[in-house]
Amino acid sequence: MEETAQAVEERTDSSSADAKQQAQSVEFFETAETDVAGGGGSIDILLDMKVPVAIVLGQTEVPVQRFLRLGPGSVLKLNKPIEEPVDLYLKDAKFATGSVVVVDGRFAVKIQQIIGLGDSANVSDEATA
Repeated sequence: MEETAQAVEERTDSSSADAKQQAQSVEFFETAETDVAGGGGSIDILLDMKVPVAIVLGQTEVPVQRFLRLGPGSVLKLNKPIEEPVDLYLKDAKFATGSVVVVDGRFAVKIQQIIGLGDSANVSDEATA
């Protein structure tokens, strides 16, 4: 069976396209490690940034009718007992638990545990005193 000229051209074009798509070697160069903690400048700007931390004492659900009646002196009972730790959040991610304390007449939180680091992150009373 004879091939048409068009079929031969298509086969030739596809084989030349395959030749153009050959793998080429790339050279990678090693770079020197930088000391990020030693004041190399690259992380210093991050160390001075402030990040918002939210402390959650507890939560509750309130019917809209009751919510509309809230005013000064209203009390909302939360879902946590007083002895349970509060949760600390960085954006929407819980990163620690702690207890509410008073320092210089202001509320403060004493961190008890960093989440995700295991028991070694528990803070003892001696270490924070």
